[in-house]
Amino acid sequence: MYNIYEIKRPAVRQVLLRMVQSLNKILESYKKSIQGKKAAVLGFGISNRPLAKTLAGWGAKVTVFDRKKEEAFEGILTEYRNLDVEFSFGDKYLDNLSGFDIIFRTPGMRFDIPQIQHEVANGAELTSEMEVFMKCCPAVTYAVTGSDGKTTTTSLIYEFLKKAGFNCYLGGNIGTPLLDRIEEIKPEDRVVLELSSFQLQTMKNSPSVAVITNITPNHLDLHKSMEEYIDAKRNLYRYQKKSDRLVLSFDNPVTKSFISEAIANPAIFSVNEECSFGTFIRNNCIIYRENAEEKEIIPISEIKLPGMYNVENIMAAVTAVIHEVDVDSICYVARSFGGVEHRNEFVKKVREISFRNNSIGSSPARTIATLKSFDGNVVLIAGGYDKNLSYDEMGAFLPGHIKALILMGATSDKIESSYLKHVQREGLKAVPVLRADGMEDAVKKAYAIAQSGDTILLSPASASFDLYANFMERGNHFKDIVNKLD
Repeated sequence: MYNIYEIKRPAVRQVLLRMVQSLNKILESYKKSIQGKKAAVLGFGISNRPLAKTLAGWGAKVTVFDRKKEEAFEGILTEYRNLDVEFSFGDKYLDNLSGFDIIFRTPGMRFDIPQIQHEVANGAELTSEMEVFMKCCPAVTYAVTGSDGKTTTTSLIYEFLKKAGFNCYLGGNIGTPLLDRIEEIKPEDRVVLELSSFQLQTMKNSPSVAVITNITPNHLDLHKSMEEYIDAKRNLYRYQKKSDRLVLSFDNPVTKSFISEAIANPAIFSVNEECSFGTFIRNNCIIYRENAEEKEIIPISEIKLPGMYNVENIMAAVTAVIHEVDVDSICYVARSFGGVEHRNEFVKKVREISFRNNSIGSSPARTIATLKSFDGNVVLIAGGYDKNLSYDEMGAFLPGHIKALILMGATSDKIESSYLKHVQREGLKAVPVLRADGMEDAVKKAYAIAQSGDTILLSPASASFDLYANFMERGNHFKDIVNKLD
């Protein structure tokens, strides 16, 4: 939006320059603090590969640990070894985790495994790529978490800020590491992050603007309890200042309960109630209110993204940026933004049958929210890795919202049982429930059942890890199969 050096008032310019220099000193101080230190990087995935290079470039003695065998990284290790980075691979990769000064944990790894705790007890500092970035970033940071809708909300905030003229960086759980780019980020830039519960679990820095879309049961295969999962989310706002901004859903019981804990003055969004500070709906129009002043933002009918859950995502993003983004910029994005890949994504229409990819739907709550966008003529493909979630709510929701159910993967039995239990209890007629041997078989069976005007929807209500590396690989496989149909 502006360049500090172009500010004409010398006194103002000097104050801002001192602030910039102070913020830059945080990074410089951190870089000096790790020179010569033994740094363990646990995991050699997307975020930790540039992390290992960055730490080595800052003078740390880096060792990378990964459960995979060395052959899995053939062709990419030479450049790291030229930087004097060492490696520990294989099933017993953590046996060599000893004598380190600092440990960088990959988000999917628990912080309390014995090998890590042993090192921490002996004085090692436990952190992560994202924690260091949050600590050292000189720019105003927006960060989004939640069980559902966080990627879309993060993307909307990013697009709103870009349209308003800010130079923006997008990263975090959305797939792009940023620590290796931190030296190019200026104080006048904006950084937008999506953060998972795993990234937040040990976080001790909170963003200037924190957004929590909602919280429903998720990742209970990795978190010890729902309480642990919720408490990890709290770290998004736990270390905020009073001058910061916290955006919460008023319609979600868990996020509503956070209002009383907030340090910053919480701004809320709600589709059910009007609020004194935040965003609500009146006469099918999104309204923002603050200090008794109201702004009409946009009629719901003009939003391109389908479904009421996406209206909530728009409202969360608006509430986050409204203090520095004009309404015209918000409306432009809301009218043109078509969504993020794998999120109720239209793939193709064949014989007047629509195929949609909602591979991100890795929990029952996400699948329920997506199904609300349709009129019931849906052949649902579901099932996958079991995250230890209940499917009772989904089983009760499915009658009247689907015309057939195609199941695959580890959760097939749980989904079918929950659905049939509700049908039998209520005396309802069950729709066809078919089992599929993988994605190709699932698409084939769904296509054979579907009729003109129907939608075949992939929304697994389960994670992908029993059959795929991640939800993107699952969604892409679905799209590849569909695109070959004629």
